Amino acid sequence: MIVCVCRRVSDREIARHAHAGMSFDEIQFELGVATQCGRCEQCARDVVSQCCATGTVAALHNESAPKTIQLANSITESKAWNSSRPLQAV
Repeated sequence: MIVCVCRRVSDREIARHAHAGMSFDEIQFELGVATQCGRCEQCARDVVSQCCATGTVAALHNESAPKTIQLANSITESKAWNSSRPLQAV
């Protein structure tokens, strides 16, 4: 389900970052969720809190090593930032 229409961020993408241990503020910075109109903020926060609540319980019963995910290496690779290149002088 799309949570942030402005940035086209899904609940799965938010959950993936939350399960990686990121806080709402870190997810907001990384994905740009709730940075434009703000209507999605409560829903995005709910997704993060659900992941944190279920993640703790799952960690108690899961003996395997945590899975790692690849996040943006730098701020320029983040979807939250405009990736268009500056115009070159003629």
